[in-house]
Amino acid sequence: MEHIKYYIISLFIVLADQSSKLMVHLNMELGEETAVLGDWFKLHYVLNPGIAFGIEFDFLYGKLLLSIFRILAVVGIAYYLYFMARKKIHSSMLISLSLILAGALGNVIDSTFYGVILDNAPGNAISPWFHGQVIDMLYFPLYHGIFPEWFPVWGSQSFRFFRPVFNIADASIFVGVTFILVFQKRFVLTESSSHDEVAFKTRSL
Repeated sequence: MEHIKYYIISLFIVLADQSSKLMVHLNMELGEETAVLGDWFKLHYVLNPGIAFGIEFDFLYGKLLLSIFRILAVVGIAYYLYFMARKKIHSSMLISLSLILAGALGNVIDSTFYGVILDNAPGNAISPWFHGQVIDMLYFPLYHGIFPEWFPVWGSQSFRFFRPVFNIADASIFVGVTFILVFQKRFVLTESSSHDEVAFKTRSL
């Protein structure tokens, strides 16, 4: 039952993600923006019809295939989390996996059901099922400036950091993946040390 607590972590994140999306949908107009922390943090209601940064598959069944892929990915991640929890790997690795699972599931709910529940499927969708658009709202335009004239390609053009609008599910995936990439060696070393310790105790007996 070791895996249950990590599924519970995922569940709480999914609830927070879905609550924030529905709150924005019910209280803001599409495209509306409201300041939360001055010009540093804003809520900006946009719909993402595709994957990250609004990238879409430009053919009739592209969105359907994407939604199915997302569902399969969620099932795969959930099983992998269960498998790794049973192996009793480093808890930080399991938490990272639970974050990735939560983020993937949060966006799967949008793409699977929002086309029906919120009627936000694109007009050219073959069906509202599996064609819902993901709700994004978190916007952190931390800095606005102009590239110097000598800067290649974008010289003298204005830029804004951080431009992408995202949601809690996206943030959960990003944090989980980043944590694994940064600390993967520590996870491996800790796991190796744990196995060596067990082997040493076994030989001692």
